Amino acid sequence: MRPTLFISLLAIVLATAIVIATGMGFLKISPTEVVQVLLARISGRALPEGINTVFPLVIMDVRLPRILTSAIVGGGLAVSGGVFQAILLNPLADPYTLGISSGAAFGASMVLILTIFGITVPAWVSVPLFSFLGALGTLFAVFALASPRDNYSSNTLILSGVIVASILSAGIGFIKYLADEKVGIIIFWLMGSFVGKSWTDVTLTLSFTLPGVLVILYFTRDLNIMALGARTAASLGVETGKTRKILLVWASLITAICVSVSGIIGFVGLIVPHLLRLLLGPDNRILIPACFFGGAILLLSADTVTRAILPSELPIGILTSLIGGPFFCYIFRRRQGGVQ
Repeated sequence: MRPTLFISLLAIVLATAIVIATGMGFLKISPTEVVQVLLARISGRALPEGINTVFPLVIMDVRLPRILTSAIVGGGLAVSGGVFQAILLNPLADPYTLGISSGAAFGASMVLILTIFGITVPAWVSVPLFSFLGALGTLFAVFALASPRDNYSSNTLILSGVIVASILSAGIGFIKYLADEKVGIIIFWLMGSFVGKSWTDVTLTLSFTLPGVLVILYFTRDLNIMALGARTAASLGVETGKTRKILLVWASLITAICVSVSGIIGFVGLIVPHLLRLLLGPDNRILIPACFFGGAILLLSADTVTRAILPSELPIGILTSLIGGPFFCYIFRRRQGGVQ
């Protein structure tokens, strides 16, 4: 199958999954009725006869914002993972294993501390901003710890990420202690959840994720050339250091926005790029857009399972960790055996 056809197929699968997921829940709505409601809202026309008047409220105000948020977050995390893996040439790299997600979560958790001490700041500004600062600070800390001279290896970076993430986990634990009676809210948020998401969350996530993905797509050719080595990249006119910094900052920004909206959701950025690389090859011009659709499908499906299939809702971060943990072990064993 040609790569462009495969990407188109992923886009169709994502659109279908959104329609099906929107109809799933306590109140069952058929895919046809979902499409009719969406078309009526888009066109401004009246609902067709026979459609329950409650359906538009359930679809547009309750389910669709959550579904779209989960899809955007999944796509953003997968693209970020693809960037980290391409830059470091290591399939074990992703925002979670490098500690970027933990840094973003630590920054967002600081907002709760400010609230506890009576400092009120607009949540729609403070949480994304603090998440980005936490993610960016973690990125710098990981690179500084790995090597002060920029001659780092991917394995050293991942080990540094684990160390920094452990320190951040202790910091988050201290924040939980200070939170006292509000600790339940923090714990549930850190486990990842899309409960109660609104169109504001959709707009916020999309407004940062989409530009970030477009910037990354612009540099996909450079990413391919950088994989050939620094000397080859320089001879072909690619500024390796500048390109690496731009991509890492944008990947961190996407991760920060996703974490600020959903909490920590691990391994999406690890699983999706690795699987798609096996199917499509290492060409980032094809892999990155495929990662967006693949990550969106994966996280949307996982959220639908926790929301509409399981008897009680499970935090989405727990489910992705249950899937991603064994997969991480599998990739690690393959590398240990010399299989790339």
